[in-house]
Amino acid sequence: MFTHQHQDGKARAGLLQTPHGEIKTPVFMPVATRGAIKGAVGFDELENLGAQISLGNTYHLHLKPTSQLIKKMGGLHHWERWDKPILTDSGGFQVFSIQGKKITNDGVWFNSHINGDLFYLDAETSMQIQIELGSDILMAFDECPPNVPDFKAIENAVNKTTAWAKRSLNYFASQYDLAIPTTKRPQLFGIIQGGSFPELRQKSLKEITSMNFDGFAMGGLAVGEPPKEMYKVLDEIVEYMPKNKSRYLMGVGTPVDLLEAIERGIDMFDCVLPARNARHGSLFTKDGVIKIKNAKFAEDSSVLDPECKCESCSEKKCTRSYIHHLLKVGEQLGQKYATIHNLFFYQELMQNARKAILENKFSEFKDNFLKRYL
Repeated sequence: MFTHQHQDGKARAGLLQTPHGEIKTPVFMPVATRGAIKGAVGFDELENLGAQISLGNTYHLHLKPTSQLIKKMGGLHHWERWDKPILTDSGGFQVFSIQGKKITNDGVWFNSHINGDLFYLDAETSMQIQIELGSDILMAFDECPPNVPDFKAIENAVNKTTAWAKRSLNYFASQYDLAIPTTKRPQLFGIIQGGSFPELRQKSLKEITSMNFDGFAMGGLAVGEPPKEMYKVLDEIVEYMPKNKSRYLMGVGTPVDLLEAIERGIDMFDCVLPARNARHGSLFTKDGVIKIKNAKFAEDSSVLDPECKCESCSEKKCTRSYIHHLLKVGEQLGQKYATIHNLFFYQELMQNARKAILENKFSEFKDNFLKRYL
């Protein structure tokens, strides 16, 4: 259940109830693709840096170690030792990124990237896998096409997404009584597709939101289109999404993208970007991104960000010189400290955005952040 607590302009502060606790929104979900945060950040550390929910990847966990094994081990929460909420994607994005896949009206055939074994994934299979994983929030199976200027291709994807959404919901409803509060059962979110075609986005919006999903996501964005194009789609669609249910923008993104989307009414985000950038030496600070591998940081004795309260900065007091060295020589400890820092930056950004919304100061907060960050 999503409770819409306060609104400042279109920016929203809310509360999402799940079997593993409540989530204060806006929220950013760190991505634990294969049951772990890349950069060797443990789930205890993830909790310490303020994360409220993590995301698992259905495709990768299905291939290895399999959802059946994870269920046998007590489910994803017990297996990972993470007692907060977990969202799993449907596997669609990864499957549709694979070369040589065969898409039918019923589902998708594809070869494992691990060993080439042939697999089949459809709406019912995706639901079954996510239920076996023990997710708090499941995503309906959808077709996520590349954002190309091909109306017919995007239209076909929208039609499949609607058909598969109905099948996902029917299977989910066969396993759970949807009248039960979401503190006692998982939730299922539907996904709106349509690329950058307004008429197709409106068509998908109407069809998906007519179904009894617990929340709704915007898919098919942040797949290569310019940020202004994504903002345009959000301007055209978000305000027409149900106000009493969660709004999730999948796979986004930079700090700027997050604030722009919050301003347009989005509640939830996920992205590999903060952890991936950390491993490659791009670190977020209130004064912008620093490329810590640059030679000028080799003799910089200051911490990563003197205003940051993350473990790397405030407790370990890691210097830029030290992180520069660790990443340059490939030490995993450097990746860990950098990842903790970047993930903390994102969590703090969401906390401050929520506080600003509750105080009716979001626009001022966003402007001040961007003036300094950019």
